[in-house]
Amino acid sequence: MAIDRVKAYFRQYGMEGRIQEFEASSATVELAAAALHCEPQRIAKSLSFQANGHAILVVTAGDRKIDNPKYKAQFGTKAKMLPPGDAETWVGHAVGGVCPFAVNEGVDVYLDVSLKRFETVFPACGSANSAIELTIPELEEYSGYREWVDVCKE
Repeated sequence: MAIDRVKAYFRQYGMEGRIQEFEASSATVELAAAALHCEPQRIAKSLSFQANGHAILVVTAGDRKIDNPKYKAQFGTKAKMLPPGDAETWVGHAVGGVCPFAVNEGVDVYLDVSLKRFETVFPACGSANSAIELTIPELEEYSGYREWVDVCKE
C-alpha cells in the first residue's frame, strides 16, 4: 500500500509518528479539513498531471484551482490531469491519497506559491485517510520539489 511506502519514507527521518490516520475519509479538501479541524485552504492538495510524456505533481493550497494560461506558460503544455485510474500507476499513489512523498522515479514535484501564506500545511500521506502537518521548509525538504511555481487562480 502507498501509505506504507510513505511511512517507510518518513521513518528514515524519524517522522513516521507524525503521520495521522483517520477513521473517516480525508480524500477531498473538505473531508481532510473536517478530519484535521483546520481551514480548507491549509490542505496541501497534490494534483497529478501528464506533461510532456511523464507525470508531474503540483501541490497547491486547498482553496486554489489551476489557472490554465499560467500552467501552460510554466510547463509549455495544456493542463491535463491524469485519469484517476492512471495516477497510481504513474505517480505511485491513488487519487485521494496522492502526495509528494515516496513517489515513483521520474515524477517531478512542484510547489505552488499559494502555500507560502501558511506556517504549516497538511498534505496527504498515500491513502485516502491520512495526512501530516509540515512547515513550509519541511514540505520543501521532504517533497524533493523541483521549484516553486505560480500556476493557480487567485
